[in-house]
Amino acid sequence: MATDRLSIMFGALADPTRRAILARLALGETTVAELAKPFDISGPAISKHLRVLEHAGLITRGREAQWRPCKIEPLALKSLDEWLEQYRQFWEERLDRLDDYLRRLQGKEPTKPPKEKKPRRKK
Repeated sequence: MATDRLSIMFGALADPTRRAILARLALGETTVAELAKPFDISGPAISKHLRVLEHAGLITRGREAQWRPCKIEPLALKSLDEWLEQYRQFWEERLDRLDDYLRRLQGKEPTKPPKEKKPRRKK
């Protein structure tokens, strides 16, 4: 089982239900009951998803009387973004070089195919 924070976060984000929960929480704090509404899964299953997200540090859950608010943790997402940024830069540089290469190719005149040599006749 992964123990470093980045692996735990990516593991939590690997599930589409958890990504959908995070997308909803990006709109603002809400209750567990509200988070569960769009999903056709049990309450315990939603709770398990929330525990995984909370363990990864992506959300926090509170308790205010009967209300169980959940909210996204933007600093955790910032660390993921910083990690991804190095790869974003890598691919942007590669794509810029490809773009330069394609522009150079377009600027050249198309090469003519070599003329076929006719076989020589023996005299």
